[in-house]
Amino acid sequence: MALQKLSLVLGGAASGKSAFAENLVVASGRPRVYLATAQSFDAEMTGKIAAHRAARGEGWETLEVPLDIAPALAAVSAEKMVILDCATLWLTNLQLSGADPAGAPERFVAALEGCAAPVVVVSNEVGQGIVPMHEMSRAFREAQGRLNQAVAARAGLVVAVMAGLPLVLKGAL
Repeated sequence: MALQKLSLVLGGAASGKSAFAENLVVASGRPRVYLATAQSFDAEMTGKIAAHRAARGEGWETLEVPLDIAPALAAVSAEKMVILDCATLWLTNLQLSGADPAGAPERFVAALEGCAAPVVVVSNEVGQGIVPMHEMSRAFREAQGRLNQAVAARAGLVVAVMAGLPLVLKGAL
């Protein structure tokens, strides 16, 4: 597979998207940087974060970046390979912080483009279910859709993962 400057791996919850994205990064043979956007506010999330760390194993430089991803991406040198897991949690953190998500796609893409190293972004596809009843949930779904579309437009590789199986939407594996 040709190394892309930007790749996007989409999927639903527990679809296998993170594992697939991690394998892309490992296959590059480059030093690996993991930008983690998750925050632990309860025991369940603490366990999920611990399970993700254990599953990916050693050899990762991990940076916790729940909100401000731009400085972390800008600091990564060109010979490394980055995974940002995940755009959905980043957007959630942004929304819960009270920030206006209106310019989020542009800021997110600008931060990705400011990284000298190739980046694989993991994100949830949240638009395939029913229309949420709550206004905040609908606003989030719309913002997430715009964010995914902005990243996909710039990415050389876009892969949807369902049941652990990749479906290439753009580019080639």
